[in-house]
Amino acid sequence: MSNGDIFVGEIIGTAILILFGAGVVAAVVLNDSKAKDAGWVVIAFGWGFGVMAGAYTAAPLSGGHLNPAVTLGIAIDTGNWDKVHLYVAGQMIGAILGAVLCWLVYLAQFQANAEEKKAQPTLGIFSTAPAIRNPMANLITEIIATIALVLPILAFGLTKGLGESGTAILIVSFLVVGIGLSLGGPTGYAINPARDLGPRITHALLPIPNKGTSDWGYAWVPVVGPLIGGALSGLIFNAAF
Repeated sequence: MSNGDIFVGEIIGTAILILFGAGVVAAVVLNDSKAKDAGWVVIAFGWGFGVMAGAYTAAPLSGGHLNPAVTLGIAIDTGNWDKVHLYVAGQMIGAILGAVLCWLVYLAQFQANAEEKKAQPTLGIFSTAPAIRNPMANLITEIIATIALVLPILAFGLTKGLGESGTAILIVSFLVVGIGLSLGGPTGYAINPARDLGPRITHALLPIPNKGTSDWGYAWVPVVGPLIGGALSGLIFNAAF
């Protein structure tokens, strides 16, 4: 894969991931959305389908990492760091772009939301926030949840035929749904630094009426936690398999 293919593939794939993921949250929480109050299960499946669409789209170009934690885990396992910066740069740009696209899709709902007496907070559409704010507990949750993502992804590579058949991406998509349902309650399961930081930057920059704070005091948790989880996954996989 060329440098250009990796960069472009990760931008496109991650943008699709965030468009679907932030889009399903917007659909569920914004007033005047036809999917209002559809619930957590819908959000979990929306993110899973976002992974599926983004990864299948990016796979021919870049392999479809879409996540710096995945890229880090693979680099630690293989010892190949040459392309890491291209993957991460593409993922961050794609995450910012995907968040902008989500805002454009729900532009009328964002405007209507700001005008209503019971306006819904908007940061949660773009980034995660903990149910109980306890930085160490939140960090631990993100580390464990990311290991639950990255370690299986690395292990899937040992099963012959998954990659060639294309079913590995489908399995990972359902894995993300499972993580959301089982481990997402405490922090909203960022499990991906680009998925949280890119849209948080977008939220800070977009002219969303009455958008409130972008909560930069918490922003380090969904970045550091997944990076630690990805690194530990690479170390565990390298040692155990």
